[in-house]
Parts: sequence; C-alpha cells; structure tokens
Amino acid sequence: MAFRSVAAYAPEGVAAFALGLVGEVFTGRFDFAVCTDRPGPVRTDLGLEVQVDAGLARLATADLVLALPGGRFREPPPAAALTAFQAAYARGTIVAGHCVGAYTLAEAGLLDGRRATTHWRFAADFAARYPAVRLASDVLYVDEGPVVTGAGAAAGLDMCLHLVRREHGAAAANDIARDLVIPPHREGGQAQYVAAPVPDGAQDLRLGAVLAWARDNLHRPITVDELAARALASRRTFLRRFADATGSTPHAWLLAQRLNSAEELLEATDLPVEEVARRVGFSSAGILREHFTRRRGVPPRTYRRAFHLAPR
Repeated sequence: MAFRSVAAYAPEGVAAFALGLVGEVFTGRFDFAVCTDRPGPVRTDLGLEVQVDAGLARLATADLVLALPGGRFREPPPAAALTAFQAAYARGTIVAGHCVGAYTLAEAGLLDGRRATTHWRFAADFAARYPAVRLASDVLYVDEGPVVTGAGAAAGLDMCLHLVRREHGAAAANDIARDLVIPPHREGGQAQYVAAPVPDGAQDLRLGAVLAWARDNLHRPITVDELAARALASRRTFLRRFADATGSTPHAWLLAQRLNSAEELLEATDLPVEEVARRVGFSSAGILREHFTRRRGVPPRTYRRAFHLAPR
C-alpha cells in the first residue's frame, strides 16, 4: 500500500536545506512529522534552532522514514536511532536517506549488499567506511525497493519526487513539482555532477528549444542528426553539449521522456495501451511494455489499475 505517513529523522546539526526540502514535498499532502533523539530544540547546520516535538517513537508509526543529513555524520548515530531505523525496516516501512543521511542507513546495516549513493564529495569516505555497500557514486538516487538513497543537496528533491511517483503515480509527483517550480522527473541514473555546463547565450536558448520541440514530438521517430540540425551544430558538438546539459545521452533522455508521457496517459486517459504506445513514439505496445516493465516493475495495464484517475 502506498505510504500515507512520513517521518523525517533530524539529527543534531541537521541540514536546514534538507529539512526545508522534505517539508516542502510532504507537508500538507501526507501525515508528515519531524522527529529527533530527544524532543526539543535541535540546532541546524546554519546555527539556528528548530523545535522538534516528536521523538524516535514517531518512526514506529510512519509508512516512510527519512534519514536527513546531519553535521556529525562521521560519528555513529545514537544506538536508539539505529534501532528505530532497523525496526522500521523490519516492519516493512520504506526507508530512505539522501546526502550524508545515507551514513545513518549504512550504520544501521540496511545498505549491506545493496546499491546506494551519497553526495559525490563523500563517496570515497563512504566506500572506505562501508565496503559491504555497492556504492554508485555518480547517480542522483538509487531505488532498491524498501531502501532508497539519494545524492547530495537538491538531489534529495529528485529522490522524494521519485518516491511519490513510485507510490502515488506521475500526476501526484508532477503536481508537487509544479508547486515547487522544478522539472517533474529526473532519472535516478542521471549524473550527479555536470563538470561543464552549456555555454551561456544563444546556444543555451537553442538547446532548450530543441528539447522542448522533442518533448512535443515524441509520437514520431527522432534521430540524433535531426536534433543536431535543429541545434545548428555538428553531431559531435551536439552530443557533447547534450551530455553537458543533461548528464545523459539523447537516446536515454528520449526514452525517459516517452516513459514519462506514457505514465501520464495511463493515469489520466482510457486510451488503449496500443494507442498510448503510438502517441509516445513506441512502434508497438509490446516494446512499450518491455521498457515500461523494466522501469516500473509492472506492465502498463497493472500500472493503470493502480494509478488511474478520472479521464481528463
């Protein structure tokens, strides 16, 4: 069953940005609470204090528990906190943490044998401390089913929106993203850190227009050469600029856009799966089913039954 209640664990020195981030995503939409080791004032990394009224017992009643990054992440968390996370996992609660919040999950042993990520700055330290974890140091987030980890800073938004999308559907995640004025979906495998951003000026605008055109024309075949021509660039230059801007390849980006659109059509319309496949640019329902199942773990019809809304 999709999560309804969310508890975020705020250790001493909790990152104020992370606290605000999860609050923006979950407050007002879910039964959301922040908890800590001992209820009372908790100092953030900015030196400000926030009043946290819930203790660790709040983790026992939540469907989703989040480990927020704290300033003392190189020190083991209190034993009671680790026990609370272990107990939540044992109950079948979804457990997630982003940035150095992944250290808490690793200390609790919840990442052993699993893929996980953290902020790229701390990847080497994390890998040395937790050799049993299969670290993916260059991705935005990693979904291992009951345990999800995200990279640093704003990648926490991507992780949280992914969880909403996974459990409540694309429309719910898109509504939150619209409120936050951010892109609705970035694939977890996208690179954390882009070393060379797209140059300022006309090239920025041109590439943005090409991406917008591609989103509006997903129903038809789109080649790299066509995209490069629209960007007024050689194929080689376009591929480099595209990777710099998106951390992805055109093929992977187009596939993600097509699957995003398929999710929305499956939720919001009664179109047959064959027509959904045609509208998002797959040559057959079978090919859509193959890619969709690989991404979502269920075929399109099962997804529709879980997330279908009234037709628009």
